[in-house]
Amino acid sequence: MQLQLISFVLIILHCMDYTGCQQHSSSRHRQHKQISGVSSGCQQGGCLTCSDYNGCLSCKPRFFMHLERIGMKQIGVCMTSCPLGFYGTRSPERNTCTKCRSECDSCFNKNFCTRCRAGFYLHLGKCQESCPEGLVRSDTQRECVPKCPAECESCVNSDTCMRCRPGLYQLSGGCHHVCPEDYEPNDKLMECTPQVHCEVGEWSEWSPCSRSGRTCGFKRGQETRTRQVLQYPSPFGQPCPEISEIKECLVKRRKCPEPGERGTERRERRNRNNRKDKENQEGRRERKRERERERDTGEREDSDNRNKTEHRHRRGHDTEPVSPDAGLVQ
Repeated sequence: MQLQLISFVLIILHCMDYTGCQQHSSSRHRQHKQISGVSSGCQQGGCLTCSDYNGCLSCKPRFFMHLERIGMKQIGVCMTSCPLGFYGTRSPERNTCTKCRSECDSCFNKNFCTRCRAGFYLHLGKCQESCPEGLVRSDTQRECVPKCPAECESCVNSDTCMRCRPGLYQLSGGCHHVCPEDYEPNDKLMECTPQVHCEVGEWSEWSPCSRSGRTCGFKRGQETRTRQVLQYPSPFGQPCPEISEIKECLVKRRKCPEPGERGTERRERRNRNNRKDKENQEGRRERKRERERERDTGEREDSDNRNKTEHRHRRGHDTEPVSPDAGLVQ
């Protein structure tokens, strides 16, 4: 009887201790939810069903169930996307967050890592401790990168350099000590750039034969012609050919007028032109006067003819015969 009583008391004490422990764990869970932003109760957040002790039990559509570990216990949390180190899997029953492989820092699925943990290097979605042949480890990227040629500082692969070592010139993914034919070094860009050759236009016509700027007073002179530069060359391009030519010429010698004679000739020429202008003006005035005289003469003749006609009419009227009966008195 006493043994049964002691057992009953121990059971009661055990239950009281379990209840207190449960309440303490629930309070700690609520505190954790407040800190981490997890909603309290199923009316908020992405939870569809939940419990105070275990958190979310199921999630609303499009949400992922993620189990957060707190000490020895796991709390269910519904999230729109899985945290770093997990990947999401969808199924008709539920969407869950699944942990990536141990060597992956982040992943797309269980077989494809996107970033490796320290000490591992990514190659084709796998995190491995060593890289395949032809690739080297990059601690900054945590990836297997191409092994660049000796003359490259960085490269896309073993055949394509992105930047050459100092003193070398880049061209089409390669590094050169001396640029190939038809290219020249550009020390500013440290690249091989295409050479630019000179281009010129067509020749002009030959100038008149002259000597010391004069076109008279000599028998032998020179003629010149020129052409324009259409494209100037680059430093290592083909230089421009001659853009002017001179050839000897022969002309019939003629005496150049003296400076005074030239002035006299100009004055005489000007006087002749003035006289011609004056004669032309006088001729125009004379022709105008003749036209006016002819017009006046024609008008006078027309007036005389009209007067004569009127006179004849009046004289014919005065000489008409008188009727015999005109003098009879009734």
